[in-house]
Amino acid sequence: MANLMPAIFLGHGNPMNALAHNSYTEAWAALGANFPPPQAVLCISAHWYTTGSALTVNTAPKTIHDFGGFPHELYQVDYPAPGDAELARRVQKLLAPQPVELSEEWGLDHGTWSVLKHVYPAADVPVVQLSIDRVRTAPFHYEIGQRLAQLREEGVLILGSGNLVHNLRAYAWGGVIDPYDWAKRFEDQARELVLARDHRALVEYPQMGSDAMRSIPTPEHYLPLDRKSTRL
Repeated sequence: MANLMPAIFLGHGNPMNALAHNSYTEAWAALGANFPPPQAVLCISAHWYTTGSALTVNTAPKTIHDFGGFPHELYQVDYPAPGDAELARRVQKLLAPQPVELSEEWGLDHGTWSVLKHVYPAADVPVVQLSIDRVRTAPFHYEIGQRLAQLREEGVLILGSGNLVHNLRAYAWGGVIDPYDWAKRFEDQARELVLARDHRALVEYPQMGSDAMRSIPTPEHYLPLDRKSTRL
């Protein structure tokens, strides 16, 4: 499997990373430089959180600025990557009989373009987004990851974009603080589980205790990890 494309989970962090040059964006750029160019990207973003499953099928998906209160220049960012209707229909078949809507209403939200702007700055790689079903549990999303894994052998890079720790209620808005102890402990625990390939523990994260539940008070930023954890 010399041409096997990776499955990657990235913490996209603040939308301003789209315009930043820092250690995170440097690492994202290195991914694009060090891996062979994919035929397409299938992205599961925390910011397309729907009832039921959906796929973008647009030929030219729009750049969605799905946030508020940021500097004007962030709203001027355009990421004009093409879509890939053929890939969308391929994913739809792989997930059958689970119904998956083909949508021309959505586009590329900031969970996708703020990262890909650094990975593939020329926006020349086709991108399809797959939504997260808000009414389904983590095991369901893990099973989807298993079904999608074969796309890696077809030149498709599978990208999960979220955050391992995402608790905005606990965030120190306007201030700078050291990482919370509970967030650091959970991050270390999750890293150990990833390296041990203990998928079951990652999927059943509520059983990991209070650190996990404080780090993941809502699941949308964590579930992109489950969507691709079958090949971590």
